[in-house]
Amino acid sequence: MSLENLPPLRDVIARHGLAAKKSLGQNFLLDGNLLDRIARVPGPLAGETVYEVGPGPGGLTRALLRAGANVVAVERDSRALPALAELAEAADGKLSVIEGDALEMDPEAMAGRGAHIVANLPYNIGTALLIGWLGGDAWPPWWASLTLMFQKEVAERIVAAPGSDAYGRLSVLAQWRSTPKIALSLPPRAFVPPPKVSSAVVHIRPASPLAPATPANLSALTAAAFGQRRKMLRSSLKGLPGALEAMMAEGISPEARAETVPVAAFAGAAARLGT
Repeated sequence: MSLENLPPLRDVIARHGLAAKKSLGQNFLLDGNLLDRIARVPGPLAGETVYEVGPGPGGLTRALLRAGANVVAVERDSRALPALAELAEAADGKLSVIEGDALEMDPEAMAGRGAHIVANLPYNIGTALLIGWLGGDAWPPWWASLTLMFQKEVAERIVAAPGSDAYGRLSVLAQWRSTPKIALSLPPRAFVPPPKVSSAVVHIRPASPLAPATPANLSALTAAAFGQRRKMLRSSLKGLPGALEAMMAEGISPEARAETVPVAAFAGAAARLGT
C-alpha cells in the first residue's frame, strides 16, 4: 500500500471501529479537498516538518503527507494507533506516530525547531495548547507557524479587535507578538459526527513583540482585567499591585474597561510591571 492507493477514510474508520468519542473532543473531517486546503494554509510544506495533534484516523495526516511534509503525530486515543500504523507504513518513513497526551509532551524535542504545527485540535484541549504555544520567554518560538482548527467562536476571539464582543484575554495573548488570521471556515456538516457549532482554521505566525513584556506579567494583567470585563480598570485591577498605574502610564483611563484597551497598551503596561 502507498499514499496513492489508500482506502477511503470512511472504510478505515469502520474497519477499526473509530467512532468519534465526545470525551476526547473528536469530530473527524473526511473531505479530501477540504483537508488539502488546510494543508496548504502554512505555505509549501515539501521537505518541512509538521507537528500534528490528535490525527485520529489520519485524514489531515494524509493531506500533510500529500503536501510533502514529514509528520510527527501525537495521538492519545489508542484505538486510532493501528490505522495510523498502516498510514505510517504507506508513508515510507515520513510519518512518526507517538502515543500520548499532547498537554504533557515536549513538541520541540519531538519535531525540532522550525517545525510547523498543523492540527484539527480536539475541542476540549485546543485553547490550553494554544496558550502554551504562545507562551514561553524565548521569542521567536521554536515553531514556524500554527495552523489550527477551533470552534468558530474561539477563532473569532483569537483575531478580535478591541471594542468587539469577542475581544478578550485570548485576543491579547495571541496578538501581542504574533499575527493571527482566520484562513478558512467550515460548517458542522463537514464533520463526522457534525458538531453543534461551526469551525474555523486559524493561521498564526510569530511577529516582533509590541512591547518587551514577560508572558507571566501579561497573563496576570489580562487575567485580572478580563476577569471582571464589565468593570472599570480601577476596580478590576485592584488586586494586582502597580497594574492600574502601569495602564495609566500607557495613556489608559482608570474608567476604561478591558474590552476597549488596545493590545499594545496591555503589552506596554505588562512590560512596566515589576520594573
